[in-house]
Amino acid sequence: MFIYLSKKIAIPNNVHLKCLSWNMEHGWIACGGENGLLKVLRLEGSSSREIKSAAAGAPGQPATQPGNLSLNQTLEGHNGSVICVTWNDSFQKLTTSDDSGLIIVWMLHKDMWFEEMINNRNKSIVRDMKWTSSGEKICIAYEDGAVIVGSVDGNRLWGKEIGINLELVEWSPDGRLLLFATPQGECHIYDGNGNAVSKVPLYCNEGYVGSSKLMGIEWYDGVEGFAEPNCPVLAVCLDNGRMQLMRYESDDNAVCIDTGIKPCKCKWNMNGTILAVAGFQLGGGSGANARELWMVQFYNYNGEHLRTLRIPGNGITGMSWEGNGLRLALSVDSFIYFCNVRPDYKWGYFCNTLVYAFNRPDRTEHCVMFWDTKNNDKYPKYVRKLVAIQAFGDFCVLATKGENAGEYILILCNAIGSPVDSKYIEVEPKFLSITNYHVIAASDDVVYVWQFRTSYSKVLSTDVTGVKRKDVREKLFHIDEANPSVGDRSPETFKAPTLTTSDPVSAMTASEGVLMVGRASGVVQRYSLPHLTPEGQHVLRCRPQALALNCNTTKMSVIDINGVLSFFDMTAKGGAPGTVGEHLAFERKDAWDMRWADDNPELFAMMEKTRMYIFRGLDPEEPVTSSAYLCTFHDLEIAAVYIDDIMQQPDQPDIEFMTMYETRSLRDTRELLKNTSMEDAYSFVDDNSHPRLWRILAEHALEQLDFSMADKAFVRCADYQGIQFVKHLQKLADRAKQRAEVAVYFKRFDEAEQMYHKMDRPDLATDMRMRLGDWFKVERLVKETSGDDSLLMHAWNKIGEYYSDRHKWAKAAQYYAQSKSSGMLVECFYALEDFTALAKLMDALPEGSQMLVNMGQKFQSVGLCNEGVAAFLKAGDTKKAIDCCVLLNQWDQGVALAQQHNFPQIEGLLAKYANHLLEKEKFLEAIELYRKANHHTEAAKLLQDLAQKSAAMKVHPLRVKKLHVLAALEVDKFKRRTLEMNPIDAASTMMSGGTTRSQATMAATAQQTLAGLMTLEAAASENTKGIDAAWRGAEAYHFWLLAHRQLYAGSVDLAMRTALHLRNYEDLLDPQEVYSFLALASFYNQFYGQCSKAFIKLESLPSIPADKQLQYGDLAMSIFLKNTPADPRAVRETSGASMRPGAKVNNPAYEGLLDDLTGAKDVVCVASGRLVTKDMPQLRCKTCKHVMIAAEVRMQVACPLCHALLPPPGDKAREGTLPKASSARHGAPSAGAYGHSGGASKGMGGIQEEPDY
Repeated sequence: MFIYLSKKIAIPNNVHLKCLSWNMEHGWIACGGENGLLKVLRLEGSSSREIKSAAAGAPGQPATQPGNLSLNQTLEGHNGSVICVTWNDSFQKLTTSDDSGLIIVWMLHKDMWFEEMINNRNKSIVRDMKWTSSGEKICIAYEDGAVIVGSVDGNRLWGKEIGINLELVEWSPDGRLLLFATPQGECHIYDGNGNAVSKVPLYCNEGYVGSSKLMGIEWYDGVEGFAEPNCPVLAVCLDNGRMQLMRYESDDNAVCIDTGIKPCKCKWNMNGTILAVAGFQLGGGSGANARELWMVQFYNYNGEHLRTLRIPGNGITGMSWEGNGLRLALSVDSFIYFCNVRPDYKWGYFCNTLVYAFNRPDRTEHCVMFWDTKNNDKYPKYVRKLVAIQAFGDFCVLATKGENAGEYILILCNAIGSPVDSKYIEVEPKFLSITNYHVIAASDDVVYVWQFRTSYSKVLSTDVTGVKRKDVREKLFHIDEANPSVGDRSPETFKAPTLTTSDPVSAMTASEGVLMVGRASGVVQRYSLPHLTPEGQHVLRCRPQALALNCNTTKMSVIDINGVLSFFDMTAKGGAPGTVGEHLAFERKDAWDMRWADDNPELFAMMEKTRMYIFRGLDPEEPVTSSAYLCTFHDLEIAAVYIDDIMQQPDQPDIEFMTMYETRSLRDTRELLKNTSMEDAYSFVDDNSHPRLWRILAEHALEQLDFSMADKAFVRCADYQGIQFVKHLQKLADRAKQRAEVAVYFKRFDEAEQMYHKMDRPDLATDMRMRLGDWFKVERLVKETSGDDSLLMHAWNKIGEYYSDRHKWAKAAQYYAQSKSSGMLVECFYALEDFTALAKLMDALPEGSQMLVNMGQKFQSVGLCNEGVAAFLKAGDTKKAIDCCVLLNQWDQGVALAQQHNFPQIEGLLAKYANHLLEKEKFLEAIELYRKANHHTEAAKLLQDLAQKSAAMKVHPLRVKKLHVLAALEVDKFKRRTLEMNPIDAASTMMSGGTTRSQATMAATAQQTLAGLMTLEAAASENTKGIDAAWRGAEAYHFWLLAHRQLYAGSVDLAMRTALHLRNYEDLLDPQEVYSFLALASFYNQFYGQCSKAFIKLESLPSIPADKQLQYGDLAMSIFLKNTPADPRAVRETSGASMRPGAKVNNPAYEGLLDDLTGAKDVVCVASGRLVTKDMPQLRCKTCKHVMIAAEVRMQVACPLCHALLPPPGDKAREGTLPKASSARHGAPSAGAYGHSGGASKGMGGIQEEPDY
């Protein structure tokens, strides 16, 4: 930072001031002094906007200068010396007190201050007054120990005598604590109600012998955010020069400072980053002859000394910061001194991008804003523990603290804030520099050099052919080392020095090939880059604080710690042995910024107080009033930025805060070209030669059509394109055409178009717009002039590209449709998800078009299988159509296509995918796969296997039944597909009559039917259980569930009858469970004969253990000792028809054939388990072909077995009877019946859940 005295205001009648306070919000300055003096002043603002408005002035009034008084009001009411003034910024109130104890609260009314409240305790004087940060409460501390806390409306909240003398008071930021300072040098802590809590430990005063007095207590309230998390905010200052900075009131890790002066005041700036300490030193003699030298010292929040400012006068009685922290006001004797502060912002400028950091009150991280000043785009990034920012060329580097102690991170970023590369280092980056190829960071004694790219690579971290060795890319060396280029300098082998150097680093700068390191002694060490070879030493007569090299490394600028700018000629012969160069005698004081021109080694700009100077050599031009920070100096123009104004609203930087300044030679050249001849201007530019001036001269000559002068100027500025343009103009005979071409050169395109129209050459205007890429105006020109249709379509196509690049697909589609660009229409419809339009476009394309393949892929990507297959087939790519079906899991369509186009590979792919699913035990997915591929037998087999596994695991029988039903439905589908007749052949057969063709067709039909029967017979022989007895599993578990429901409902007779049917399914059900249930149902139905037979079966089953058989025998004995094993009556279910002598129930495949031979066939109702007789009204399910008694399903809507829908009540189908020729056994189809009439299966989706599932 840099600070200097900028203004002094004298108080009339030499009245000495006693206190001073600056309003943070509105800029009012209140100062109090002897004899009741109290003034409220206000200065003109220092921001760029206020300076511009002040310079413009109001209409009819003279312009005002910044810093002049805009308000000077004397407030009357005090008689004694005003010793305390304090502002309430939130409520615009001023509170003052004099040495008689009188307190006055002042209020603002119509831009004037008036008394609002008066209070006088008449016992003691007020030593200090402070408002809370919210402005709602005020604490008044009297000398005798009385404390009064009041509200903003004048009410006393509480008052207390704390029993100690008081000097100072301070609120905590949250208003919950009060700190009181005593004349004895103690600091007491009280809560918000006046109760003592503890004392503030004064670690800084340990070891001091003698009395000390507290001179200042300042607690930053954090309203503007914090410089870093957990940073010191409480400053306690003693009159012996000791000071400590604390994070909170009881911090035991305070930063202790010895200021070396006798402090009298201390103040934090508006954001808690700088602490100003005012005091004096004794100098100019000893004893009584010693005089007081008054000064202000500035420290950062870590206690590091930043700057010292000498103040004239005999004593500082008051000190206060301006609200933006850019000025400091001091009351000295009968004067008010104003000091301008130039803060060290964290900022940089590169690639038309301003990068700067600021703090948000609601965030602990730094917000780093990347602001594109050309396009006004902003890219905020949040960085933790930011230390410094430097920018140059194409990149900027951010230095931050790491998570571990002593760890730092260098982050290389591009113009939008994206990290490009980063490095972890253990060198504190107190000094940071960046060039096109290197990042250099230095602490007090160690220098770190990082080569992040070379002249032939962009960034080494992303360049495969670049330098990869870490010891080459990164180097460290100690500042006292003689030759850093020798040996291994990698971070891994570097050892930190144990002793600190006596001559630390104080400044650093670098160019592409040179590194300059300045030290506190004034020695500047020069190294080559990237090898770090020592090239010599330069000796300065001062301690450098900022160094900069000109564009050819012949001169170096030096700004020392006192703000004096000087220059060092590095080409001159050195005066001392072993040194090179000469420190020139030229000096400029109060310099705080400078910038060399990047294209002229003699040009530079510097900031001196509030003025900017431009120098050519050592000759200055007239100064310009400015407080902007210099960004770049290029082409005789200086880019500068008002960072002070940006920091007022850092989230919304305004483009007006960027400003450009021109050199005098540039301004004079424009004036000469405007007012004198071309030859005079040529002579001036020749004397002040610069490419920018020659360009201006050439452009002016082009405007005048002076091609000879333009050619000379373009040659002098080495503009080859300009030379060629002049030659092109000289070939044009028409001066009007020449002027139009010149207008195009200067980008005055509308003017050039008008010239072409006046020449009646619209074709040239169209050609110009085409070269510019302004296709909207090309379209307009072609339509106006009835131009070529092909050109109009080309313009439409380009306009479509314009909209598609901006993702405005609807507008792009309109223009692509007009230009008949089908390929781009496909992209637009796909982006718009308008697949209907895409399908219509597919229909319009010719067969074999390559765009059809692209369309098919797009349909496939969104799951539209039919459209994708159609597109691929129309394109002639059958394989991609089949692949589309496979990818979208449409196996039935894929298999049909493969069979139609002879692609046998799909069967292997299907089997492979199914095996993959089965290996992962995804049985249902595998079943669904086979179903979609119309492989019904495989699906049925998997369903039956799954049903058997489920039965073995004793899952709910209803689930097992449903699995068997699904398997049976798949078998029925297989039978129908096998026996299905070709519809075309069938139609021709029905319509052809008795001709030869009819006979041939009937023969073909018979042959097809026979082939289907043979196929079905082959399938049945391979899997007899699965094909012929498909419904047996469903029947078994259906009757098993039905018997249980009947038993639980109390219908024991029906339960027994149904259980008797279960004897036919011993191959599917557990015989032990079947006969156990039959014995139970017969017992409850008092059919002890059947019960006895069931027990006999249980005792003879080989699968039952012997002990279990004994238990069954004991149970049977207990039953039949009491009951005779005889049935009360005969029932049909117990006759030999169901249990034939010698029937082999373990071979169900032959049961159908055996029933047909014996003629013993019983039909069982699947709704009740009863036998169906011919005289009973009955229904047959069209899906499973099972019979049920109509009375049993009167209120049901679905088949009890397969859950398919039944005819609705009242339908004639519910009134039918069992056909006489029926051969169904137990309601199931016979073993030889392959076909079924009507009732297509609903598949897996056609099954309805039962209520108890």
